[in-house]
Amino acid sequence: MTTTTTDALADIAAALRARTVVPYVGPGCFALLPECPIPRNSAELVQRLNAKVAAPGRIRSNLTAVAQYIESRRHRKTLESILTEIFRAEVAPTPVHAWLATLPAPELIVDVWYDGVLEALLSDKADRTWGQIQGLSHPQSTGEWVRHYAPDGSEVDAEAAAGWQTILYKPSGSVSPAGNYLISDSDFVEVLTEIDIQSPIPPVVQQRRAGKHFLYLGCRFDAEIQRTFARQIAKRSSDRHWAVIEGELSKNEARFLEQHNIARIDLPLDEAVARLGAAIA
Repeated sequence: MTTTTTDALADIAAALRARTVVPYVGPGCFALLPECPIPRNSAELVQRLNAKVAAPGRIRSNLTAVAQYIESRRHRKTLESILTEIFRAEVAPTPVHAWLATLPAPELIVDVWYDGVLEALLSDKADRTWGQIQGLSHPQSTGEWVRHYAPDGSEVDAEAAAGWQTILYKPSGSVSPAGNYLISDSDFVEVLTEIDIQSPIPPVVQQRRAGKHFLYLGCRFDAEIQRTFARQIAKRSSDRHWAVIEGELSKNEARFLEQHNIARIDLPLDEAVARLGAAIA
C-alpha cells in the first residue's frame, strides 16, 4: 500500500469519527457476496428484466430503455411487480453494509440501489433515530419528488426528517417499504429536467450535505446517469471526496473523479472497509 493510500484512509477515518462524511453506496457492494440473489449492477438487473419481458435486441442491454419498454407495453404496475419480485429476495448484508451500520450515526447516507439491506440493519439500531427518504417516479406520485418513511415503514411528513440523527436517502427508490422505483426513461426525463436546479433533492438532504465529504463505495461512474446523480447530490458540499474503486478506470470515470476532486482509493472494497473499521476503532 502506498503512503498516499495510507494517508487517505487515515483522513477518511478521522472524518467519519467527526461525522463529516456522507457514505454513498452503490450496487457494487454486493459483488462481495459469494452468492447474491439480487442483481449486483445494472447489467445483471437488465438481464433479469429481459428474462421476464423480452425487449427488442437494439435496447436489450439498456436498463432504462428496457424498463420503459415493459412500462409501455405491459403497464407500469407490471414493471413494479417484476422489480419487487427481484429485490424482495432475502440477501445477507455485505461487509460494507454491516460496517456502515456500526458508524457513529452519519447525518446522511446515500444508497442508490433498490435493495432494503441498509434499512433492515438500521432498524436494529437502538442508539439513534433515523428514517429514509425515497425518490419517486411521477407515475407513482401525485407530483412530489420524494416520500419520507419512519423506521416502521409508515409515511411521515418532511418535518419529521429534520429530527432524525441519520437520514437514509434512496434517490432511486427502494423495494421497501412501498416499492418506489426510479428506473425507466420517462422517470429519468422527469428528474433530469429538474435536477440541475435541485428540485428533486429534498431540502434536508441539501442542508446535511453542506460542507461534507462524500465517500463512494461500490459505485462506478461510466454511465452519464450515474455521474449526473453523484454530481448533483454532492453539489455545494466539500471540495474533497473519496471513492474506493479497484483497478482500471474508464476515461469518463477518470475525468469525473478529477473534475470533482474525488481521490481514488485503489483497493479491494472489503479490504478498504476493514482498514477503515480498524482505524476508527
